[in-house]
Amino acid sequence: MTPAITDEIFKQFRDFIYEKCGIFIPDNKRYFLENRLGRRIQEKDLKGYQDYLYTLKYDSDKNELSKLFDLITTNETFFFREPQHFDVFKGELLPRIISENTQAGRRDIKVWSAACSTGEEPYTIAMLFLDKHENGLYRKEIYASDLSESVLGSARAGVYGSYAVRNVPEEYLRKHFTNTDQQYKLSPTVKSMVKYMKINLMEDRDARALRGVDVIFCRNVLIYFDDKAKQKAVSQLYDALRPNGYLFIGTSESLHNITRAFRPVVINKVIVYQKV
Repeated sequence: MTPAITDEIFKQFRDFIYEKCGIFIPDNKRYFLENRLGRRIQEKDLKGYQDYLYTLKYDSDKNELSKLFDLITTNETFFFREPQHFDVFKGELLPRIISENTQAGRRDIKVWSAACSTGEEPYTIAMLFLDKHENGLYRKEIYASDLSESVLGSARAGVYGSYAVRNVPEEYLRKHFTNTDQQYKLSPTVKSMVKYMKINLMEDRDARALRGVDVIFCRNVLIYFDDKAKQKAVSQLYDALRPNGYLFIGTSESLHNITRAFRPVVINKVIVYQKV
């Protein structure tokens, strides 16, 4: 059995995690952290939490940091989550962006799924692109990022259980998936449209990898950050967007009191944030 985590080591872990990825672990999540890390400590045959923290800080194996991110993040997602966002994206924003980009002499559209987890969100966007037949006149670029290598690996594989695809329209399910014993394998056409990247929104060097983006989806992510980390992440997203670009955040999230750099725009009862 792993000895219980002490107050001091819990605080050190909390500070370390916050520094590395902006996620703040409140006091009422202490048991959650203790349980998740305890299993990893046993796997690595370490003496306790202090040994594991030392390993994270000083071991040259950076993959362990990715493993830590896997342990503390919740990868709850599925295709067509918060579908009203996709209705607005496809029906309202795409025509606007196409028109604006054409007037500016651009023949591409760039979308970023930040904190994409296992890929359901960017692949949903890819299917929506394929559904708009007039899109052939311009280049479609879909970027998807996460700070966890393991979820990016799952995303690239493109194989999902019945829970993940439960909201996929029947037409899309037939067209873009192969079902074998309730394992739904995504078509190579859809998979090829998404480029995956490891990006930590708290790392300036990572976030600078993308610029000139038309639309960013960063949904149900900010809820894990305190106000300071939210401001940092939103600033990174702001810099990645082109002038007048759009940002989707989760329906339960808000940029109120976080930044004035975005203007909230209501489209069909959906709030979208536009870069000022």
